[in-house]
Amino acid sequence: MTRFALPAAALLLPATAFAHPGHLEHAGFLAGLLHPVSGLDHLLAMVMVGLWAGLLGGAARLALPGAFLAAMLAGFGLAAAGLVLPGVEAGILASVVVLAAFALLAVRVPVAAAAGLVALAGLFHGHAHGTEMLGGVAPYAAGFLLATAALHAAGLALAAPLARHLGTRLAARTA
Repeated sequence: MTRFALPAAALLLPATAFAHPGHLEHAGFLAGLLHPVSGLDHLLAMVMVGLWAGLLGGAARLALPGAFLAAMLAGFGLAAAGLVLPGVEAGILASVVVLAAFALLAVRVPVAAAAGLVALAGLFHGHAHGTEMLGGVAPYAAGFLLATAALHAAGLALAAPLARHLGTRLAARTA
């Protein structure tokens, strides 16, 4: 048990949520495309959005990724304009933990509430993307939006097999 204590403690440090500059020295679209997949914080949050949306089903399948993408673009715009959003790193860390918990526990809430929570996460992630922008604004934004949508789609794709597995396990428990 003690061999897991140090890695677990490291995960709780705010530094683990720091976004990760230095992907490419001079590329707009490619830097934007790589940013969401090059840091575990962004990668996990974005896949969890898709997973949770898929587990909620119905309108949530489009509403949650759409809310995240729209808010992420807004956060990016704030950062690109030089506006500071307080608590970005803490917000990113919290989003990873909360989105993972809600997705993996298949927490059921109204779609509007889920979309609001996901949008808040997207705002923080977008601001981090804007703060670390490399290259042109539009190509960079197009890159990270495309990568984010792909990560949401990956989460959505994981939802069906996970839902079947959870359904089987829940049915076995109640029998």
